[in-house]
Amino acid sequence: MIHYAADDGERIHLRVSGEGSPVVMLHGWTSSHQEWFPFVEALAARHRVFRWDARGHGGHGLTRPTLPSVGRMARDLRNLIEHFALDRAVLVGHSMGALTIWEYVRHWGTEGLAKLCLIDQSPRLVTDEEWEHGIYGDFDQEKARRFVAELHDDFAEAVLRLGAHGLNARARAKYEENGRGWQRVREQLKALNPAPLIEVWKSLSAADYRDVLGRIDIPALLIYGGDSNFYHLGTAEYVKARIPRSVLHVYEGTDHSPHQWQRERFARDLLAFIDS
Repeated sequence: MIHYAADDGERIHLRVSGEGSPVVMLHGWTSSHQEWFPFVEALAARHRVFRWDARGHGGHGLTRPTLPSVGRMARDLRNLIEHFALDRAVLVGHSMGALTIWEYVRHWGTEGLAKLCLIDQSPRLVTDEEWEHGIYGDFDQEKARRFVAELHDDFAEAVLRLGAHGLNARARAKYEENGRGWQRVREQLKALNPAPLIEVWKSLSAADYRDVLGRIDIPALLIYGGDSNFYHLGTAEYVKARIPRSVLHVYEGTDHSPHQWQRERFARDLLAFIDS
């Protein structure tokens, strides 16, 4: 693993694999560069693949007082692109990674980028009377406030419940069974420092990128789970309708991580999109 310095001096860790045109892969909240490991071999055969541990993630302690946020992560992404002199990069973002891309586009547009891949995300997480395409379709300000309190009380269990108590019935059943997979994830979450991750979550839930979608003037591949824990199909259709040059793939039977459930299909779809 190598690192580069963000413009506030923080060390951002990442792995770089392969040679060719650049692909920058941005993981989800509480995850790390390891999220993309299943796809490295296929992608690195044709491309130079950058996989970071976003600020506050991956077990790397923070060395600067800057509070981690989606805005700060977008600037970190800008710093990465500038540090490695990337031209016509493809950005791939799952969940928080997609929000980071939208924040980046808000500030720096799409100049110098080639394409985007956005995986199972809404441009606004919190719902209200006029916005139903956020988490669950009914994750309003009161539920958002309670969730932050739950994160402070028991971070690992709050994160697990957020995924388990959503729209995916299979996830709820597996959580209630407390299967080996859920136990493993629980232990991984318990090993994390929750403080920076809670700060990141607060910024994610405060963000609204609906106005950014129409500014994306490069091709965009949208991958959504047909049984997403968090979003109804209407969310995917909303995003598709507002990004002019987008194509939508719904992976039926998959949750908030459709790329993990159908790995071969995702690798195939992503490479076809990048190389087309």
